[in-house]
Amino acid sequence: MDKIDAKVADQFYSAILSLKTKEECMAFFDDICTIKELQDLSQRLQVALMLDKGMNYQEISRQTSVSSATISRVNRCLNYGDGGYRTVLDRMDK
Repeated sequence: MDKIDAKVADQFYSAILSLKTKEECMAFFDDICTIKELQDLSQRLQVALMLDKGMNYQEISRQTSVSSATISRVNRCLNYGDGGYRTVLDRMDK
């Protein structure tokens, strides 16, 4: 399953958008994700926050134990992706 089915993905994103509170969001993600998946997603956001603050790969890796490959991927998405990280980071700043 290399490709995401557009209809299935649309249903998933609509489900997320239907959540109204942080508690609802936490309950949904606790149900749908494994602990490891939640850790990975949370770590990627943490890496994006750290990159946005100008921290270097070595410091981020030391503080988070995230691999340089993951840091690089987050950095690439942050700088050249579809804007998802930027949207979230900008909204979290407010």
